[in-house]
Amino acid sequence: MSRTGAFMARDNSPIPLVAERLLPKLLPGTAGRLLRQAARVAALLLSLIVPGISLAAAPLDLSPLPASEWSRAHAQHLASRAGFGLSGEALDRLAALPMSAAVDHFLQGGFEPLAPQPAFEHSGVFEPGLDPFPPSRPATTDLAERQGHALGIRVRPGGNRPLQPIVNQFFYWLRASRLETDRVAWWWANRMLGGGDPLREKMALFWHGHFANNEDKVRDYRKMLQQLQLFQRAALGGFRDLLIQVSKDPAMLVFLDAAVNTKESPNENFAREIMELFTMGVGHYSEKDVQEAARAFTGWNFKGLAFEVVRRDHDAGVKTFLGRQGNFDGDQIIDIILAQPQTAEFIAGKLYRYFVNDELDGEGQAQLGRALKERDFDIGAFLGLVFRSREFYRAQNRGSHIKSPVEMMISTYRHLGLSRVPGVPDIVQVGEALGQRLMHPPTVAGWSQGRSWITPSLLFERSNFVLDVLFPDIGFIPPDRYPGYPSDEIVQVQNRLRQGQSISAATQPTGVDRQTMSASNLQADRDEAFNTRLGSMRGWQMAIERVRPVDRSPARLDLTGLVVRAGVRNARELVDLFVDRFFVVRPDDATLQGLAQALIAELGTDDIRANSSFLEEPLRKLLHQLLSQPEYQLG
Repeated sequence: MSRTGAFMARDNSPIPLVAERLLPKLLPGTAGRLLRQAARVAALLLSLIVPGISLAAAPLDLSPLPASEWSRAHAQHLASRAGFGLSGEALDRLAALPMSAAVDHFLQGGFEPLAPQPAFEHSGVFEPGLDPFPPSRPATTDLAERQGHALGIRVRPGGNRPLQPIVNQFFYWLRASRLETDRVAWWWANRMLGGGDPLREKMALFWHGHFANNEDKVRDYRKMLQQLQLFQRAALGGFRDLLIQVSKDPAMLVFLDAAVNTKESPNENFAREIMELFTMGVGHYSEKDVQEAARAFTGWNFKGLAFEVVRRDHDAGVKTFLGRQGNFDGDQIIDIILAQPQTAEFIAGKLYRYFVNDELDGEGQAQLGRALKERDFDIGAFLGLVFRSREFYRAQNRGSHIKSPVEMMISTYRHLGLSRVPGVPDIVQVGEALGQRLMHPPTVAGWSQGRSWITPSLLFERSNFVLDVLFPDIGFIPPDRYPGYPSDEIVQVQNRLRQGQSISAATQPTGVDRQTMSASNLQADRDEAFNTRLGSMRGWQMAIERVRPVDRSPARLDLTGLVVRAGVRNARELVDLFVDRFFVVRPDDATLQGLAQALIAELGTDDIRANSSFLEEPLRKLLHQLLSQPEYQLG
């Protein structure tokens, strides 16, 4: 079976027709196929989004959807947007509720968990001497040389490489924190999939992209976990409380350089981002406002996992900010920001684009901002208004959302009937390939969302994710048990040492001719302070030894049982069963009929009931082809 995806042709709009007829001549082979598929997705999205654009100037209809209009299709839309999808009996139960009660199910976390949801289980990798962690390896060794110790380890008084244990410890924490952060991502993914509060987890995902911090800079899984738990806890509460808590959160303080924000030298990073990215958007403040806000936030710092104000670093002078003057501190700056009308509009508009539609004009955003302001920035109350509204269920808003990689992965597992995230494929590794690695937003602006999720190469990877779930890779190497970049070099160092080579020889970069090395380098075994490549290898050894492994069980699927229980008689009924279970936007009938005919050809019969003993592999192939369709990317 090819791992290049199984996208089927769509010829129901001008763009696919052009792609089919012209691109093969210009770009034959894989490149042309992927671009043609991207063109089909673009055409599909345009067919869904253009009607919304034509109506964008009209006021948003935030009046409640009448009870008489509530249907299973509406329930499916709510489940897809407010959670990660439901299918089968779970969707039927939601649809049987009155609309307002169904919305309350999401707002109040009223679902039965699919699996127990324990608290995160730490591996025990943190040691007190690691905090505060130096910004770099040179800073670590410089500190050790100045004070005789670093990272809780004293400098060895004699012998070769006296700083080596400290260098090893530096690399150990880099590796251990990264691996433990990935375990946090696994823990979170399981809460998204199997927990009883999907809207809370989806809002935590929203805030994770809104207040985007990356473990690569924070370099402390404990801070990343603490911030995630803040998002989960405060996801649906008051935005003011959340904003103040995030502003004092150690992960945010590290990420936006609070440690160097002092009255002698104010750092503008956080002051700029809190206005530009977190509250008001571009164009609603001046450079002077940034400078004055930075002064108000001086001294905001942390110790360990707790916020603290370093009084000697705080500028207590008078500031002029957004037209107001006073001896403002950080909390007062935040209140002034929240009083600006554009803040409510910015947050409400971003929530609308996340849950309803990317297309929103200025008047609609102002209308939503007023609604959020009237509810005193209560996020749950605002979402309740949106999820009950006619606007949310309008035809152009249903099936028009491009699923993010995390949404796509979790919804796939839900529709497959899984209660735990399988260990193969690796959800962190797949997320990175698809462009959304949890705990690693690309910038402080988070992920771009929307159409940025869809490119030819990303469609290829989405199809391969489905393939790896249905046909687990037997050559899979667990990334949490194998060194990351530069993995080959690290493994080479270990192999050379096992062969009896000296440390200098074993840590020599691959491709460097040993004969050209200087005499001083060849004698380094006797007189160097430390060896960085040796420290990198030892860091990985120590981390892999201490970080708990991820359960690598693949998904245990029984598609045959699903089909038999549904009473499916023929191939077309089978295809329709899968479409009803997995899709919000239905593929065209010609595509579905073609897939049914292909299944008949493979089985040699159209009698599904009489031939259930050999159905499982053909069913998995069929499902891979279906879930590689453009429509599956929409929710």
